[in-house]
Amino acid sequence: MRFTSLVIELIRARPRLIVWIAVLLQAAMWLLVALLFYRSPPGSLATLLAFGREYQVGTDLGPPLSVWLADIAYRAAGGNMFGVYVLAELCEIATFIALYHLARAMVGTQQAVLAVLLTMTVLAFSSSALDFGPLVLARPLWTLLLLHSWQIIGQRRGNAWFAWSIEAGLLLLTTPAAIFLLALLVIFALSTAGGRRTLRALDPLFAVVVVAVLALPYAVWLMRAETLVLPALPRIADLGGRAIHAAWLLGGLVLGAVAVPVLTFLNTPLFAGKSEEAPIIYRPPVAPLARNFVYFFAIAPALGAVLISGLFGLNAVVGGAGVVLVMSGLAMVVVAGDLIAVRRARMLRTVWIAAIVAPAAGIVLAVLFLPWSGTGEIATSMPARAISDFFDESFARRTNHRLRAVAGETELASLITLHSGRPHLFIDAAPARTPWMSQAKFSDTGGVVVWRASDTAGTPPPEILARFPGIVPEVPRAFEWLVNGRQGLLRIGWAIVRPKGTPG
Repeated sequence: MRFTSLVIELIRARPRLIVWIAVLLQAAMWLLVALLFYRSPPGSLATLLAFGREYQVGTDLGPPLSVWLADIAYRAAGGNMFGVYVLAELCEIATFIALYHLARAMVGTQQAVLAVLLTMTVLAFSSSALDFGPLVLARPLWTLLLLHSWQIIGQRRGNAWFAWSIEAGLLLLTTPAAIFLLALLVIFALSTAGGRRTLRALDPLFAVVVVAVLALPYAVWLMRAETLVLPALPRIADLGGRAIHAAWLLGGLVLGAVAVPVLTFLNTPLFAGKSEEAPIIYRPPVAPLARNFVYFFAIAPALGAVLISGLFGLNAVVGGAGVVLVMSGLAMVVVAGDLIAVRRARMLRTVWIAAIVAPAAGIVLAVLFLPWSGTGEIATSMPARAISDFFDESFARRTNHRLRAVAGETELASLITLHSGRPHLFIDAAPARTPWMSQAKFSDTGGVVVWRASDTAGTPPPEILARFPGIVPEVPRAFEWLVNGRQGLLRIGWAIVRPKGTPG
């Protein structure tokens, strides 16, 4: 009998099982990393939660949906970041399951598994797994939107319009890039006979009404906030620099998807044994419309996002790399042909596992060993719970009032707002960003002002002292990192602004 890998046989016999196992194991891996090595939220997640606590229709962080969902998940978990991490992984799982159903409709169940496995390597390198926010929430919404767009255009299923309209409206409430992504769907529909035929029906009109109703509150806020202004176009002299910037962004996308060409190259006959009889993963022929759909949405979002970001000088790709690259794995499967020979399955499996595990392993190694180099800080190693408990209890003990607001350095203040009391965040350097709190209101309710202490006396930075001229700095409080290594303790300077009517 000819030996065939168990994984290959499972792909042939139980493709959905393979997808679920791979996706759930990856989610469990990231949750384990968060539980063991994250003592504070990654990225700007703490600030996102501070904004979410206010339930504003709109803020300078963008549309409100991801901000609201983060706060709901945080409260549902009893004020624990684990709820937000689970929400981020649920978005990851939903993205891959929706992609599997889309790929299955185009290339069959067996090759759909390969498309999902390849895409997992792309998202592992190109986007954050735990830093929940608009870029994370947009991934499943965009993938579901592509799935139902294909059901409408390619399979002519009119009952998919309702789901399409809900997803389009939610995407508009998630990321400003939604307009660009929806425009690409309209362009593809108008450029194909099947799409134009679909748009002649009444269903698109009803879908537009649903989308408008969902997006109306945020649109009204945008008009009142007078933020509907495009960035200024670059001058002719700046186009060269913008072109170089766009090239760097494109290079970043290519680097994020590097595992796909690497795995494809390793599967070529160059690495096959002379006597090896490679198992075949079969698919039915792909329809021309499906092929065009895959190629268009694998290339157009990435190129369009790079051009827009480069033209307006944005620091990151519009929509996020995880969104614009979500079809790259399926595109490679479509290019590979109806019969895909899996050569050197054990080597491919090892490389794939390494690609999935490498980002998590890099975080673990950085947390454990980077502090010993003394060259930098790991933000997720800050003891968020100890910091928030100390300042909340200190304020209550000094004033006999509950802590209601925190100001000063935004990163530190955001960590304190994670306490169970959920004080308000006040960004005193830019008060317009936090309209729920003002300088006068902060003086009335009282609060804590925090900063990084640069000396043993806890002298406030000049800019903070200028905004709070009457504060009396306390003795700085030192906190230990998750791994101290050679770096010094985290020293936080602080001062209390007493509520009006409270004796000094």
